[in-house]
Amino acid sequence: MKKYLLIIALALFLFSCNKGDDFRLKGQVTNLSTPYILAAFSSTDTLAIDTIEVSKKGKFNFNAKIDTLTVLTLYFNDFSSSCVIFADKGNKISVKGDANLPDLIQVKGNEINDDLTSFKETNNNLLFQRGELYNNFRSGDAENAVNKNDLKTHLNSLNYELTQKAEDFVKTHPEKASSLIIINNFFRNPDNPQALDRVLGYLNQDILSLPMGQSLKSYNEKVKKSAEGVFMPYFNMKDIEGKEIKSIELKGKPVLLNFISSSDIESRETIKILKNEYAELNKDSVNFVSIYIDSDIYPITNMEKDSIPWTVIPDKKGWASEMVKSYNVPFVPYNILISSSGNIQQRNIPTQEVKDVIKDKE
Repeated sequence: MKKYLLIIALALFLFSCNKGDDFRLKGQVTNLSTPYILAAFSSTDTLAIDTIEVSKKGKFNFNAKIDTLTVLTLYFNDFSSSCVIFADKGNKISVKGDANLPDLIQVKGNEINDDLTSFKETNNNLLFQRGELYNNFRSGDAENAVNKNDLKTHLNSLNYELTQKAEDFVKTHPEKASSLIIINNFFRNPDNPQALDRVLGYLNQDILSLPMGQSLKSYNEKVKKSAEGVFMPYFNMKDIEGKEIKSIELKGKPVLLNFISSSDIESRETIKILKNEYAELNKDSVNFVSIYIDSDIYPITNMEKDSIPWTVIPDKKGWASEMVKSYNVPFVPYNILISSSGNIQQRNIPTQEVKDVIKDKE
């Protein structure tokens, strides 16, 4: 769902919605566990949320007044999945699909929707496989660690294939606004700014000059400041004991920055794995630093604090934290390795590979 929230946040730079002409939305979505759908869109410079009633068969209708191209996000099953719609005044938009496979939901009714649906239809098999994998993770079918790793490997392979298809689409359609949406979906990646650079270079200047294109360019420039190979962004934070921790003082040996959450089950599992990884490393030749990004809402317990044998930083500003922003942390848990000279060596390291990566970089 993060992906769709990201789309609407970016699209609000591009489109706005004021009182104007009606557009009509008609659809049918299966596998709904609630008798309603939530619709979020920009209305008179604010984000409006409407509740759309659905029939037992998942059919629904919705009308709204707009006077320009507007981004509408439909949320299903209490925000567990969503899809994005682009609507202009006078449009008649149709929606059809499965709430459990949101990437395959077909939206038709204008050029952007039709282009994006065409991309989905062309890559139906890959998107279906990826959707099934996501559902397996959510349903708990991936509890076994070996099985979970296999699923992640398969998921990475599917994402790679889809990214190649997305790049082909952008190359073929450099003059279309839908290419901006495709780029945002597949290339807005803090770990691979080179790919975003490349695909933005395919676009016509008219498309690239749109606010969303400019936003992607600005984002890419920001990401480059924390890309692999650059000197680590400066920070000055206080650890759990109130001691000042400055990035410049960490130079001299490798540093693992581990961004986690007190409330996140996967983060707690990450700490358990990191303890094992840390135990097999020379403590005098490496520093671990765990940054709890939501400690204002979910305070770090004494048990957590006492059981972690490395530096712990409670970051009480959450996702608005300057450290989170400067290192472009997209989710938690998230691991970044800093070299002894202070350069970012590797981003997004799987926790179970931390020890091997550190030893390999020595």
